[in-house]
Amino acid sequence: MVKPPKGFRHRTRKLLKKHIRERGAVPPLSLLMHEYKPGDKVYIVINPSVMKGMPHRRYHGKTGTVVGKRGKCYIVQVRVGGKVKTLIVRPEHLRPVPPEALGGSKEGGEGGEQ
Repeated sequence: MVKPPKGFRHRTRKLLKKHIRERGAVPPLSLLMHEYKPGDKVYIVINPSVMKGMPHRRYHGKTGTVVGKRGKCYIVQVRVGGKVKTLIVRPEHLRPVPPEALGGSKEGGEGGEQ
């Protein structure tokens, strides 16, 4: 028997697959030029065409908090189970969390009592 592969991208055939019309496309400049500040919430969405600064597949789809910057990369803390993990991720694999997803609607808490 041959031992199964245990590389960094093993079992990612479906997870790191792009849509057919997105293949070969570079990430939009608006995502690359976005400046994240410490405390910002980000989604980790792996771009499979960019190998540098790619987090492990277990963090794909997770939400993290930017802690700082190291060169071109950002230091992101992600909560997995009861632990807080620190990742070093390039901006190609990050998306900003929209403000409405963070706090919800502002008038939602006041309108209940009438």
